[in-house]
Amino acid sequence: MRLTAQQVYDKLINEDRILEIEGRITFDFGDVNIIVKQKDVVGNIIQEWLQGWLEKNGIDYAPSENTQMPPDIFLNPDDLTKDLLEVKAFNRTATPAFDIADFRAYQREIVTQPYMLHAEYLIFGYDMDENGIVTIKDVWLKKVWEITRRMENWPLNLQVKNNVVHKIRPGVFYSNRPRDFHIFRNMEDFLSAVEQTVWQNPDTRINSSTWKRQFLDSYEAFYGERLTIPRWDDIADTYRVGR
Repeated sequence: MRLTAQQVYDKLINEDRILEIEGRITFDFGDVNIIVKQKDVVGNIIQEWLQGWLEKNGIDYAPSENTQMPPDIFLNPDDLTKDLLEVKAFNRTATPAFDIADFRAYQREIVTQPYMLHAEYLIFGYDMDENGIVTIKDVWLKKVWEITRRMENWPLNLQVKNNVVHKIRPGVFYSNRPRDFHIFRNMEDFLSAVEQTVWQNPDTRINSSTWKRQFLDSYEAFYGERLTIPRWDDIADTYRVGR
């Protein structure tokens, strides 16, 4: 059975009623059996659970062999350019802190494989109580630009060490009252932020003079549409709260 990402989301919410069930994580080793109560393992377990859920429901999929880049799952194993699903999870009592992608790899990949830009992000907000009972509080299905924002000194919210960019990180995409910066309003503004980050990041600046043209050419060749990407300086301030 073939399902799109939206159909997977709808089935989880409406048929399986994932927001109404609970579970727990156990570990059996030798003759010792424990209930896991460490919240930091839940995210990885949910991703594995989803693959088990797909198999149990007879839903076609192929796992990605590249664990460092989206997507985690191809929902159309016969066409790996469509129905791409990335699975993320975070502790709903805190702000999301998962990695979206390695920036250096991501900016290269969407040039050579522009369909990666349209991967769907299936995001689980979970909770675990003191007894190890896991519940899902929220589930979202989002595009990458619907979960990302800028930060003070960079056009994207990033993990930066010694002025070198590593991972793209999410913003608080589910709040109508952001504290500092708005979530991106559309794909083109997100791409503007990517281009500016390519230039600003010392490790990728060598590509900055040609990155935009190469991406636009690649996207047009694949989708038959020529995008218009604004200059970052023209839109940067609109993403500050209060602007």
